[in-house]
Amino acid sequence: MNPYLAVLLAAVCFGTTGTALALGPDDATSFSAGVARVVLGGGVLGIVAWATSRGTRISWSPRSIALVAVGATGVLAYQPAFFLGTTSNGVAIGTVVALGSAPVMTGALEWLLTARPPSPVWFAATLIATVGVVLLSGVLDTAAGVSALGLAGSLGAGLSYAVYTLSGKALIDGGLTPRASMGTIFGAAAVLGLPLLAFAHTSWIATGGGVATILWLGLVTTVVAYLLFGHGLRALRASTVSTLTLAEPLTATMLGLLVLRETMDLSAALGLAVIAVGIGVLGFGGRAGGRDEPTPRRAPRR
Repeated sequence: MNPYLAVLLAAVCFGTTGTALALGPDDATSFSAGVARVVLGGGVLGIVAWATSRGTRISWSPRSIALVAVGATGVLAYQPAFFLGTTSNGVAIGTVVALGSAPVMTGALEWLLTARPPSPVWFAATLIATVGVVLLSGVLDTAAGVSALGLAGSLGAGLSYAVYTLSGKALIDGGLTPRASMGTIFGAAAVLGLPLLAFAHTSWIATGGGVATILWLGLVTTVVAYLLFGHGLRALRASTVSTLTLAEPLTATMLGLLVLRETMDLSAALGLAVIAVGIGVLGFGGRAGGRDEPTPRRAPRR
C-alpha cells in the first residue's frame, strides 16, 4: 500500500474516536475510554506482534528496550495530557494546541536527533495544515482566558505523540517490522495502563453499547489505525507522518456533520479546506521532491 495513503487511512480511523464515544453510553468518560482503548488495543497489537514474529530471531539491545519503554510512556501519557488540556481550556483550544503542536514537535525532535532538517515542503504543508486546524477549531472566536495548566497539558499531549512516533520510527529503522514496532510499544503501554483501570469509571463498559464502543476504539482506532500508521512510518519520515495525521480533525468534523448532525460555520468550513490543501501539498510535493524519504533502514536482526 502507498505509505501516504496508509497514514491518511490511519488518520481517518483516529478521527472516528470522538463520534464513537458520542454514540456510546451517556456515562462513558473520556479518561476511562482512553485507558480502556490503550489496554485493549495495545494488548491486541502486542499479540499480533508476537504471532507474526514467531520464528524470527530478534536481538533486543538495551537501546531497543529503552525505545520501547520511552514509546510506551508516550502512548500512556498522551491520554491524560490531552484530556487535561480540553477540560481546562475547552475542546477547541485544547484540541488545536495538542494537534497543532504535535507535527511541530515531531519535526523539531527528529531534526535534533537525526541532524536532518525537514524539507521545505514539510514546513509549508505543516504551516498550512496548522492554520486549518486553528480555523476549524473555532479557537479564534474564544474570548475566555487560557489556563496555563491546561496549555501545558495540551503541549504535553503533542510532545507525547512526538515521543512515541519517533520511538516507533527508530525501532523500524533499527530492523523491526512495523507490526513488531507498534506491537511492542503499545503492548508495553497496555501493561502499564492496566493499573489505571482501577481509578477509572468503567461500569459503562459492561453494557451492550459499552462493549461496542470499546471494541471500536480498541480494534479500529488503535489496532487497525496503528498497523497502517506503522506501515507509513516504514517508508516516510516521522515528521511527514505526523503532519499527514492532521487529517484526523478533518475526519472528525465530517463525521460530526454527517452522523451527529452538528452544524458548521464559515470558519470551520474554511479550516477543512485549508487542512486538505496542506495535506495535498505534503502528499504531492513530498513525493515529487523525494526529500521526505527516511534514512536507509538497517538489515533486520536475526
